[in-house]
Amino acid sequence: MTSSTAGLLTELDNGILRLTFNRPERMNAADFETMKSLIDAVTDAGDKPDVRTIVITGAGRAFCTGADLAAVTTNPTDPQIVMDTANAAIRAITSTSVPVIAAVNGPAAGVGVSIALAADLTYAAESAYFLMSFVNIGLMSDGGASALIPAAIGRARAAEMLLLGERLSATDAAHFGLVAKTLPDDQFAAHIESVAKRTSAAPRRALQLTKAALNAATLDRIDSALELEKAGQAELLVGADFAEGATAMLQKRAPHFK
Repeated sequence: MTSSTAGLLTELDNGILRLTFNRPERMNAADFETMKSLIDAVTDAGDKPDVRTIVITGAGRAFCTGADLAAVTTNPTDPQIVMDTANAAIRAITSTSVPVIAAVNGPAAGVGVSIALAADLTYAAESAYFLMSFVNIGLMSDGGASALIPAAIGRARAAEMLLLGERLSATDAAHFGLVAKTLPDDQFAAHIESVAKRTSAAPRRALQLTKAALNAATLDRIDSALELEKAGQAELLVGADFAEGATAMLQKRAPHFK
């Protein structure tokens, strides 16, 4: 069974719910409607007995390259609503009763990284990379990244990702422990299918309780991180630095921060 909502392709087959960011012409940059579709799909899945596993991936050559800056700048939304929506997506993924697999088939940036890391099992194709470039456009990391990334790779490496805005290759992501495994591109889809079949055949309640215990032990500060990010990002989204950073990115030039 396949359906399509704003920016998201949904397919349920043999207990595996595949959610595919479907804006390949925008490198799967997520607008407000796409994020809402993701939240609704993940939230609804937790209540459906025929859903045993969720797989999140991207159409085309990208996973999700973060918020769609063109949409943000041409059709501004209240920063509080923007942040509440991003936070709701992360909470939906971490709290849903079934395992969530992030199949990072290509570039992941911004909130796309947070979505990938909020999943229970995160795998990346060798051609993928991870980029937290918020600081480069006058913003701070959000989507729980300030908790999700150090929980996986420690404070020192997290600081390099978040404060320097440098790209991390899929190979290094696996080496550092940011993802569970990196696969050659031609083996990636088969590996995701194999893992999804395993989790969909496993006892649902046992996986649910294991997931809850694991998150309680490793992501016990995720809620406070989301709230701190919401407050900080809401301030920065209406600031002069972001206005310059976003304009510079869209014009493909270096920003000039004052």
